[in-house]
Amino acid sequence: MIKAIILDDEEKGTSLLNHKLADFSDKLEVVAIFNEPEKALTIIKNLDIDVLFLDIEMPKINGFQFLELLGQFNFEVIFVTAYDAYVLDALRNNALDYLMKPVDPEELEVAINKLEEKISKKSNIQQNGKKDNGRLSLATAEGIYYIKKSDIITVEAMSNYSVFHVVSGNKIIVSKTLKEYETILSEDCFFRVNRSAIVNLEYVVKFRKGDVLELANGAEIEVSSTKKAMLLEKLA
Repeated sequence: MIKAIILDDEEKGTSLLNHKLADFSDKLEVVAIFNEPEKALTIIKNLDIDVLFLDIEMPKINGFQFLELLGQFNFEVIFVTAYDAYVLDALRNNALDYLMKPVDPEELEVAINKLEEKISKKSNIQQNGKKDNGRLSLATAEGIYYIKKSDIITVEAMSNYSVFHVVSGNKIIVSKTLKEYETILSEDCFFRVNRSAIVNLEYVVKFRKGDVLELANGAEIEVSSTKKAMLLEKLA
């Protein structure tokens, strides 16, 4: 059963979407509904969910800021909004889908089918990662690379691709998003420092003024202001 949360500052919005999701009650359960982003931030990290249906235009904290403040998360995001001006921003946030209000039932069904497929693929990736006992198999256009997780220095987003930088100096480009590998690289030594990069903290050499990390391979990675405190805690 897919577990979902709805976050929209308007009660009418959450009510309407919850009603439409009831048509998929055989496969999806809404486990929580929030109208206040601040309240959701304090609770959502403790909930085991598969998808967040997220409004964008909200007072004080908009949908994109909410995700930034949330930090690391393993669930999918489907934006639900009355505005079509945020499509590119949604893609940059690796959103699974972008639904316009009022939500069309057919478009909602397509999004949920896409969600089921994504969850299935994610499960397969996680199983592959675990069975390799500390190794990852990365399928590329040239073939399949088998690497130790400990050899990964950074993973950076490049559109819908992920670029692995490893100790050998190689760059391995994989046609999967950064979010898909965030779950696999969830050990304490890995941390997503901004929207575009996951860093192996074992290779951090210096945290420089200007909120920049210097890594052992000479790379310099900017740290998001919302991730700085958590990062410094992990580095301590």
